[in-house]
Amino acid sequence: MAHAKTSYVCLPCRASYKQPYPGHHDHERVCPRCAEPLIHVGSAFAAPKRRDTAAWRTLSVLLHAGVRFHKSCCGGPGYRPRSLSEVRERMAYARATGEPFAQALVRRELPWRRREDHR
Repeated sequence: MAHAKTSYVCLPCRASYKQPYPGHHDHERVCPRCAEPLIHVGSAFAAPKRRDTAAWRTLSVLLHAGVRFHKSCCGGPGYRPRSLSEVRERMAYARATGEPFAQALVRRELPWRRREDHR
């Protein structure tokens, strides 16, 4: 039986690599193209197309905030913003409410947005 794999990304190269899960004695993984450190993003990650710069910018914000794409007991990783406008909305919400960015970024709906939609 093959060992399970997980995804790693290189943001500068806009590349994703499936590799075995990290072990106890694993060394830091580096990009085969540029030798920069790879970021472990999780097994439920689906990489955007290399030429989709907006999607990679969105992904960069998520990863720098600590958001990853690990599977949960019920399936996928849950909601993740897919556009820069969704990211901006959630970051504005976090600044206004004091909620941590990582937590606001994975909210499916924003409470203040629902109120505005009912006007």
